[in-house]
Order: sequence, then C-alpha cells, then structure tokens
Amino acid sequence: MARVPIGFELQEEGHKGDPALINVTQINVNYPGYPQDQPEVAPGGSEPGLYPSVSDNSPAPIGFEGHVQSELKENGEDNSVSVNMDSPQMINEKATLVFRDGKRKIDYVLAYEPEDNEDLKKEQRRNTFEKNLIEEGLELEHEGKETSKNGKTCFTKVHVPWETMLRYAELLNVKMPLAVNDMETQLESCFENCWKKFPSPFELDEDLLPEEPNYFTAPFNRSRMDQYIGVEYIDKEGQFVIKDKDTFFTHAQRSKICYEILSRAHFLDLDDDDDKFNKKFGVRKLVDNQTYNAAYPLHDGRYHSDHSLLTVGKDNDRHLLYELWARPGRWYKYQPLDQIRGYFGEKVGIYFSWLGFYTSMLIPVAIAGVVAFIYGLATIMDDVPSTEICEDPVISNYTMCPMCDQRCSYWHLSDSCTYSRATYLFDNPATVCFAIVMALWASFFLEFWKRRQAEIEYEWDVADFEEGEETVRPEYEASVSRRRTNPVTNREEPYVPGWSKGFRYFTSFSILLFFLALVLAAVFSVILYRIVMSAILYGNSESIIKTRASFISSISAACINLVIILILNMFYQRVAYFLTELEQHRTLTEWEDAFTFKMFLFQFVNFYSSIFYIAFFKGKFVGRPGDYNRSLLDKRQEECDPSGCLIELCIQLGIVMVGKQIINNVKEILIPKLMVWFRSRQSLKETSEEKVYSRWEQDYNLASMPALGLFDEYLEMVIQYGFVTIFVAAFPLAPLFALLNNVIEIRVDAYKFTTQWKRPLAERAQDIGIWFGILRGISAIAVISNAAIIAFTSEFIPKLVYLYGYSPDQTLSGYTNFSLSEFKVQYFAPQSVPDDPKMEIFGNVTQCRYRGYFADDPSSPGEYKYTMAYWHILAAKLAFVVVFENLVVFCTWLVMYLVPDMPYKVKLQMLRENFLAKEALFSADSIQKQRERKNASSN
Repeated sequence: MARVPIGFELQEEGHKGDPALINVTQINVNYPGYPQDQPEVAPGGSEPGLYPSVSDNSPAPIGFEGHVQSELKENGEDNSVSVNMDSPQMINEKATLVFRDGKRKIDYVLAYEPEDNEDLKKEQRRNTFEKNLIEEGLELEHEGKETSKNGKTCFTKVHVPWETMLRYAELLNVKMPLAVNDMETQLESCFENCWKKFPSPFELDEDLLPEEPNYFTAPFNRSRMDQYIGVEYIDKEGQFVIKDKDTFFTHAQRSKICYEILSRAHFLDLDDDDDKFNKKFGVRKLVDNQTYNAAYPLHDGRYHSDHSLLTVGKDNDRHLLYELWARPGRWYKYQPLDQIRGYFGEKVGIYFSWLGFYTSMLIPVAIAGVVAFIYGLATIMDDVPSTEICEDPVISNYTMCPMCDQRCSYWHLSDSCTYSRATYLFDNPATVCFAIVMALWASFFLEFWKRRQAEIEYEWDVADFEEGEETVRPEYEASVSRRRTNPVTNREEPYVPGWSKGFRYFTSFSILLFFLALVLAAVFSVILYRIVMSAILYGNSESIIKTRASFISSISAACINLVIILILNMFYQRVAYFLTELEQHRTLTEWEDAFTFKMFLFQFVNFYSSIFYIAFFKGKFVGRPGDYNRSLLDKRQEECDPSGCLIELCIQLGIVMVGKQIINNVKEILIPKLMVWFRSRQSLKETSEEKVYSRWEQDYNLASMPALGLFDEYLEMVIQYGFVTIFVAAFPLAPLFALLNNVIEIRVDAYKFTTQWKRPLAERAQDIGIWFGILRGISAIAVISNAAIIAFTSEFIPKLVYLYGYSPDQTLSGYTNFSLSEFKVQYFAPQSVPDDPKMEIFGNVTQCRYRGYFADDPSSPGEYKYTMAYWHILAAKLAFVVVFENLVVFCTWLVMYLVPDMPYKVKLQMLRENFLAKEALFSADSIQKQRERKNASSN
C-alpha cells in the first residue's frame, strides 16, 4: 500500500481508486550503478543510434531537433532547411537533459558518492526512499559512477509523469492559465502608449526577448480539464490553456511539485502506526546526513554559446538569461523579470524585482547627495568659522585645554584647521535640505513599492499564496506530536498549545537579549580602544601624529569594528537559527519571518551601535575642565573636536558601509568560483571521449545556494538601506555609494544564480515578507535619527542661533569665539594637569579654551554654569526636532493618502479574473448536468 503524502492524508481519501493516481512506470533500483546491459547515457562521439529511435510523429529529443528534420527531409516529408550548428559534444550534453528515451524530462537529480566501506544504512535508506518515490508516481533512472567523469559519483534522475503532475498541481492549488488577458491593452493610458514609442537604451531588445502572452488564471482542477468555454486553443483539450503537455507546466512548477514529493517521502520501512509521527522522511534530511550528497533541479544547458544570440537565437533559457541579464556589459539594461521568475521561481523573481526597484529609486537621491557634497566643496573656502580657525591671527592661536589627562598638553586651535575644513563638507545648509529630502524619499519608496508589489502579486499569481497555497513545514509536522482539527480546513493538523508557545517564545527572547548584550559589550570594547588610543596619540611628541590623533583613532577603530562585525555575524547566524527552530513555526513563511527578525536585531545592534555612539553620545557627557565625567571605568570620556563630531561619524559610516560592500562583493564573486573550480577539477582531468560531461554532473560540481536562500541578499540590502536613510545627514554620499554597489550587486547576483550556483528550488512567495515591515521601521527611525543628528551633532542649529540672535552684523563672524568657553587652569583636577605644559611654546598658561557654553560663576570661584546661549540653543534644537518630525510625518501621510496601494488597472483585472473563475464553475456544473441527462437518456 502506497503511503499518503504527509499533510495530504484527508485530501487523498476522496481519490482512492482513481486511475490517474496509479503509477505508470516503475524502474527497478540497482546499486551502485545501472546494469551493464543497459545503454550508457550519451556516449562520446557522433555515432548514430545513441538513443532509441523516435517515431516521425513524436517530438524530437532535446538537442536532436536538427537531426530529425534532416531525416524527414531525406524521406521527402519536410521541405524546410535546417542547419544544426551544435558540435557532437554539445549534442550529447543536451541529450543529458532527458531520460534515455529522449522524451521524459529530468525534473530533479539525486547525487551520492558511494564508498567501498559505506555504511549499509545509507544504501538501505536510498533503496527505501526511492521505492517510496516510485509508489508515489515518480519515475527514476540511474547512472552508475562508471559513467561519471570523476568516476565516483552516482546519479538518480527523477521524472514526474503527466498524471502525477496533475494530481499534485491540484493538491497544491497551482494556478494555471484559464483565458487570455483581454484587458491589458485596454487599460493602458495614453501616456503609456506614447512613452512606449520613444526608444530607450535601457529597454531590452524585443527581437531577443519577445513579449509573452498574459493569461487570467485559476487554481488547477483535474475535473475541469475536459471542459471548453469558447476560447480557441490548439488541442481544445480542456478549460485550461493546454497547448502542449510538455510545456503546460513550466520547469519551475515541475521542480517545485517534484520537491514536494521528495520532501514528504519516507526513507525507513515502518508500520503505519509507527509511521504517523516519525521524523524519518524528506530528501532534506537525507542530504543533511550525507545519504545523498546533493539534490537539485537541472539547469537548461550551458549558459554560453559559440553562436550569436541575435543571429541564431537562444540555446536555452539559461543562455538567454546570461546574455541579457548576467553579463557585466548589460549593467544599464532593465532586468527580464518574467524570464527570471519563469526560470528561478517567484521568490527569486520578487527579490530581483525589489532590488531593481530600490536601485532605480536611488538614482535621484544619489544625484541630490552629490549636489549637496559639491555645494560644500564649492563653498568650503567661504565658511567663516573654519576660516577663523585656520587664518585668523588671534582665534587660530587660542590655547586649547588638553584633550586627555596628563599625557596630553595644551594645543593651538589652528591644529584643528584641516578637521574643520573637512567637517564643513558634510555639515552645511545643503546637507540639512538633503536630509529632509531623504526622509520624504523613504516614504515615497515604500508607498510606490507597495503599488509595484501589488502588480507583481497579480501578474505572477501569488496574491493569495500565503492564505491558500502554503503548506505545513515537514519539519513542523515531524517535531510536533499533538494533533487537532483545523477549524478552517476541517483537517487534522499538528498543533502547539498556547502555554508551550509562550514558554518557547520566552526562552527564545531571554537568550536573544543575552546575546544582544554581548554585541553591546563588543562595541564597548571598541569605545575603550578609542579612548586609550586617543590619549596615546595626543600625547605623542610628533606634531604630525598629534594633530591627526582624532583621524587615526577614528579610522583604526572603525576598521577594528568592521572586523568584529563580520566575525560576530557568522556566530549569531547559528544562534538565530537555533532559536527559530526552538519556537516551532508552522509554515515556511512564519519560520523565515521569525528568523529574519532575530538576525536583523543582531545586525542592527552589530552594525549601527558604534555609529549611534558617535552620533548621539560621544562628547555629550564629557563634563568640563575641572569637573570631567569619569563614570566609565574611572576614565575621562572622549571629546569632540571644536568643529564637532560629524566628520568622525562620516568616517565611521563610510568605512563600515563601503568596507562591508567591498568585502561582500569580493566574497560573492570569488568563493563560488573557487568552489566550482575545486569541485570540477577532478572531472576536468578525465579526457576520455567515452564519457560525456553530463548536465547533471556539471550541475553537481556547481556551488549550492546557501541553505538560508535569499536571506543574506536581503539582509545586505536592508542594512545598506539603514546606512542610506538613518545616517544620511552625516554622509550625503551614502546614496551614491549604495547606487554604485547595487548596480554591481544585481549583476553579481545574476552571475551567481546563472553560472556558479546549482539551479535553486523554484519556490513561491507573495511578497518580500517581513523585510517590508523592517524597512518601514528603519524609515521611522531614520526620521528621528536625522532630526537628532542635525540638531545635536552638527553645528547647524548653533550657527542659526548665533546668526539671528547674537551676531552683531548678522554674519557668522565671531562664531568660533562664541562656541568656546574659558577655563582657569588653576582649578584643574590633579589627574588632569598635563605632565608637560610645553612652556617654551605656550608660556605660563593661566586659562585655556574648550568647546561648550559655560561661564565663570562670580559667587563661587572655580564653579561654572551654563550660559543663556546654551538654553537658547537647546530650545532651538528641540523645536527643530519637533518641526522636522511633524513635517515628514504629514508628508508621509499625504503620500499614503494620495497613492493607493493597488493600481486601478490591477483591481479591474482581478475583478475580471474572478468573474471568469465563477463562469468556469457555472460552466462546469452545466456540462456535468448535460452529461448526466445524456447518460440517463441513453440508458
């Protein structure tokens, strides 16, 4: 008795005895290789008769179309001219895309490397697993290790026959074409029609990529296949658009259905009672325990060709994607998203759609950021405060208080000249305007992506995927022993009680907080490094080092912080995986959302904590000379330069952001290439022409897509989005660097998917998942962060207060003197007195200056209090934050109100599709009644 697929027990009850469920072909399994009397697959050379002959009316085997045409022509049955430009080697490689009969497609491949002393349990598991696959309706074909180039790998090829495809397409609610979309051109606006007539260098060549027809779709149902609703189809086989059984289901759909069967088949022989809750099923577990070394769908063929794509056309879909998408020379072209979705599945297609949309939205703000930077560069010599620091004979010679205890001595304000010039590049009025633009941009980006996402959900038939199509995770079914009836589906399903969920979530949350504290501890160690390094450098006798102490300590600390970030990232990924498994999530979407949230929390603290420290804490709680704050391990805290901390924030942000992007791109290019080279070197050593380097072996030697799928790709982009939005007030060039990185990232990712990775499972997805909520949260934080950076980190507000409240001539002349306070050195604490006061340079110093708004209290010698200017500036800062946030919130609300989440034409098409689906049901009922009446009259 065949086992019922896990999760479909009740659905199967209604189909017992259905002839469509009976397996057509069963192939005996023999190990380690295929029997010697069987013909080998695609032997070398171009001898005829390599494969069984095909009748004239049968479709030609893939790769042999030209040969069949030649034979027909010789027999006088075909007058067309066919030129086969493929070499014998290419012909044989193409033949390895199908079974030996040249017809049945290879939907999945299972690879393993048997050893002489291999554990017998592995062989038993493979035998049992493959026997159960055959019972489920799959067809298998084996290739022994003697046929492989490396001489040690066996392959099991899997094919899903037509009846099994129909059965599982119905079980999984796969949406299939119902009728041609007759509304698409009607709903195009006049502007869209006019815009299409203008040539664009970014558009893909229509000759190479013709537009595919668009269909209305409906969930597949076998009982309605023989119904005809008045639309002309080629074979009129049914209500669904079935022009060809070989192409009705795409390769992505075939591999997805095949994986569903593979993931639910058992690999141990157990009684039905023991079988109910056992965990011994699924190809994933077999790969994890090395029973199989790999399980993967095949690529369509080679990604490169000796022939021109324009003159000869594509060899296969993989070749087309490489030429139009993955090649570096195509960096400026739009992406062929429909072809990406068709080849890799909706989940990968949505990622590249989002990445392309995000990259295109970066273009205007990248230009605005460059304009803001150029403005600062053009007006740098006109900045009065930095000119006073560098050139004023009195102000530049101000004696400044030591920057650290004992080791540091007095210094002249002119030593800060370079620092103040560099600060103005990023701390000018244009930066403030740019920060407001970026806050609004974030809102526009999210709202317009929702519209684009709604279009994708409809066009790719995933609008109701999470509600109607997603099934229970096999791992969840295996780990949960309790069962209860689902009130929605009225089926028995695994169930985790509320008290168990609460305990698991509490445990996970507690562990999460502990490891977040460890991240903060790592950041704290970097802060201590900065404090100690600054003290050492400021105390150096070399003036070139002393004057650049802040730069050196900032750059070195940022590099150390980047290394710590990368190390902690690898460790915390394992922690997040363990915690997510502990929580026992029902569906894959729930599991991915929970894992993503944990990893993002880790990464948020990991990447941004040091930047938040510089932006909002460094120099804010230092105290003043004579009363320094020593609450941090009895150490004096870091001070900002008289021109502010913004340039340090810019340095930290630039090194972490750009350094991370460079390392990731190098890693994404080099590691897959090295892995492919290492794995294929053994196969390439084999020069015998008797063996073909088959498609399944070539794909076996490719690198595997990471187990977490697109998680790393999304996380990289979302962290970048945080850099671009949260701290853009300190680094206006961040959108430009993000844009340049993303242009490279799209092609690097495309190259990986197309050439370096095994073809991933074509998974479905409705949207970008929890990442959209994370992006919305980052955008909200960005509004507060940029307002606070402008108000409390930059000098924008103090300069405005001085300009309109204290300047005698309504200019910034005298602002430097206004922002510095005086301190009498006789009130220094003993540990703050410099060891070397450098009297030969500064003479007998009686007072020094420092950054702040303090005044001597005449009633209490040695005591200092805040001046009225300090309170005016503080009030202005708070008012700016309130106005900035409310302005952005209002504009965001206005955008949300004016921009609907779903385009009007998508709404109409959805209504039309629902109408056609209802008509199909009525038609099905009408045809059924007609048949019943006809049968009754005939009887």
